[in-house]
Amino acid sequence: MVDVHEPKVRSYNMSQIRGKDTKPEMIVRRFLFKNGFRYRLHDRKLPGRPDLVFSKYKKVIFIHGCFWHGHEDCKYFKPPKTKTDWWMNKISENRNRDERNIVKLKKDKWLPITIWECELKPDKRDKTLQALVKELLN
Repeated sequence: MVDVHEPKVRSYNMSQIRGKDTKPEMIVRRFLFKNGFRYRLHDRKLPGRPDLVFSKYKKVIFIHGCFWHGHEDCKYFKPPKTKTDWWMNKISENRNRDERNIVKLKKDKWLPITIWECELKPDKRDKTLQALVKELLN
């Protein structure tokens, strides 16, 4: 299947996708701040630069996009029909990097928590955020 956009349009679209301050990340940040949690953002000193860092609890949160991190058995992760090999290699590298970073964090006595984009959709959001609060406090 051929891409429906011209290369310049596709390039522009892809350039607008950001790694920080994404909608799922902002949902979690606003909820936690409103509930009294304080955190640091994207700490460069920690492996993988976690989205949220809770030094008080020695916990970090990664908020992953289902597509970019290859969320298994998720309806939001569908391999593209063009350049499939290239994309699957990229997503596989993302998964491997995520796993290496989690291992390093655990070795340094940090507890990593991963939240997936699909868990923050309106029908699952409240349950996910309440479970997150419990996990942070335990």
